[in-house]
Amino acid sequence: MGRLEGKVAFITGAARGQGRAHAVRLAAEGADIVGIDICRQLVKGYPGSTPGDLAETVALVEKQGRSMLALEADVRDFDEVGSSVTQGLERFGRLDAVVANAGIFSFGRMWEITLEQWRDVIDVNLTGVFHTIKAVVPPMIEQGEGGSIVLISSVSGLKGTPFTGAYTAAKHGVTGLCRTLANELGEHRIRVNSIHPASVPTPMISDPALFDLILEHSDTLAPIYMNTLPYTDMPAEYVSHMVAYLVSDESRYMTGAQVPIDFGTLNR
Repeated sequence: MGRLEGKVAFITGAARGQGRAHAVRLAAEGADIVGIDICRQLVKGYPGSTPGDLAETVALVEKQGRSMLALEADVRDFDEVGSSVTQGLERFGRLDAVVANAGIFSFGRMWEITLEQWRDVIDVNLTGVFHTIKAVVPPMIEQGEGGSIVLISSVSGLKGTPFTGAYTAAKHGVTGLCRTLANELGEHRIRVNSIHPASVPTPMISDPALFDLILEHSDTLAPIYMNTLPYTDMPAEYVSHMVAYLVSDESRYMTGAQVPIDFGTLNR
């Protein structure tokens, strides 16, 4: 029996990348999944998720012997997120774990990014997390059995990563949401923690222009990107290991924590 047998998890950005890895891992632990994704092109620079990607996540969850309700929804639209939560409750009857994972990426010098870049990143990566929280918390409180909310931030939510100003601002905002929400939900035994991964090779960070920009300034900024461990990226599944721990009863005494999975870069 898995650690999440009989539980239900709600995951945003579930079509591919980290979201897919989280869905499959939690299913392997026994959870049924409600997964949402926008499933269309949103930003320039890398391909957006597709309905086919979301269908593949469903197939992988079902291979674990669990069920998944997959819905196309935009985390920027609170009504779409709220409707997805309602449909999940109608399908499975409960909600125990939430993984606010949906995110997009954009880069450039802070004063050169467009207004559209700023707006899109903040709307998805920060407001989208707020929408998720606002939709899931009331039914979790009403259920009266506690639960766990995991916010997927980034090392950029704990330090000032160059050339990712909007992304870094949004991820710092997620850190603040985590800390405040943990205090507000403690009396309901609903735990809130954030995870801060370093580089995970997903389509979101596939644009070679970003690495060209970093290399251009390597003489001055290289220490910011240096790691203690001799790795440069990690499979998404290694973030999912921590997600599974944080939504299980094994972490029942943890809340308000910022958990880095960062190769030791924050030690620099």
